[in-house]
Amino acid sequence: MNALPRRVTLLQNATLPDGSTCDVRLDGDTVGAIGPAHSVPVEAGGDTLDLTGFLLLTAPADPHAHLDKALSWDAIDPPMGDLVSAILAWRAYAQTMTTESIVERARKAALLMLRQGTTAVRSHVDVLLGDEPLRGVRAILQVREELRDLMHIEIVALAGSDVPDADIEAAIDLGVDLVGGSPHLAIDPSADLQRLLRLAERKGVGVDIHTDENLTGALTLAEFAQSVRDWPTERNRSAGHCVRLGTLQQDDLAAVLDEVEASDVGIIANPITNLYLQGWEHPVSTPRGLTAARAVLDRGGIRFAAGADNVRDPFNPVGRSDALETASLLVIAGHLTLDEAYTAVSDGARAVMALPSAGVAVGARAELLAIRATNLSDAVANASADRYVIHAGNLVAQSTVTYDVALPSPARQPSLLQTR
Repeated sequence: MNALPRRVTLLQNATLPDGSTCDVRLDGDTVGAIGPAHSVPVEAGGDTLDLTGFLLLTAPADPHAHLDKALSWDAIDPPMGDLVSAILAWRAYAQTMTTESIVERARKAALLMLRQGTTAVRSHVDVLLGDEPLRGVRAILQVREELRDLMHIEIVALAGSDVPDADIEAAIDLGVDLVGGSPHLAIDPSADLQRLLRLAERKGVGVDIHTDENLTGALTLAEFAQSVRDWPTERNRSAGHCVRLGTLQQDDLAAVLDEVEASDVGIIANPITNLYLQGWEHPVSTPRGLTAARAVLDRGGIRFAAGADNVRDPFNPVGRSDALETASLLVIAGHLTLDEAYTAVSDGARAVMALPSAGVAVGARAELLAIRATNLSDAVANASADRYVIHAGNLVAQSTVTYDVALPSPARQPSLLQTR
């Protein structure tokens, strides 16, 4: 019988990334106290988790998901290919979807993310063409309501340049949080970008724009940043993908990042999807297709995050719905350190999403992942499925794995060895 979620009051003997062990008292949805292992008293009637052998981390947040598309690869059976072929396959399939079918996949995808430790998700959802353009929006709104006690879900209305303003505004009126789009794919990228920004201003919401998701195409990020320079601080703005940044020469890159930093635009890398979609036209010396993560981080003043983006749909046929997979790819393909990579999928992601600080700090939100590991290297490399997931002070997911592996044969005695 599933007894989750349940309120937890004390985490005992947890290992921190610096190697120390500690107890953590949770006061509702907040970290109330931290002390050396076995030093924090157990409250009468409280619920204690023994985390001996577990590494305690800030729970991951995913700032760029597509719950409406997730887990559709098998149903669509699309050809493998680049961004354009993925869009064409998706648009054809989208005409056949019902709200109920989207809900079923999206719910499953969100719970897979929760099981792996992600307690906050920002999902783009297509404003569809044709009849019932808000099918996807209604579906993700339903999933958000169903899971509201288990995880935080934000929704971005993802609108192509051919989607009418009225449909985007209707999505916001239903409860969507942000305006999104892909201006770099429009015939006139600047015009579409400005249309989306004006619409967001009109409705008083933030934006999360798919930006320059190509190796050689339009460069819109600098204009985006300049256009939101005078927006109020509380109106969130972020740019996803930003693949073109990784192709710019240093002087040109520095000029764009000057604009980004001055306007506090968050940058969201999506390594697994961009590594899959980009570079098909380059059979030799295939580019990595990532944003300029190192240059962004070296600035020190730009909010930087990473998301899984697409999971098992026409835009990416694989993916484990695990932030540790994203972190691993940032290390391998983006040459980030382990600390930088995990920060990008946890504290950095929360900063880009403008969520309160979380993790093992007094006063921080109790959004925590405990994973069986000795240190961060072990956690990212091996990604043990043994995990406890805590959202708002509640244990919302728990996985336990057992292994049975045959023992090796006893070593042959030296006296029995023959020289050949």
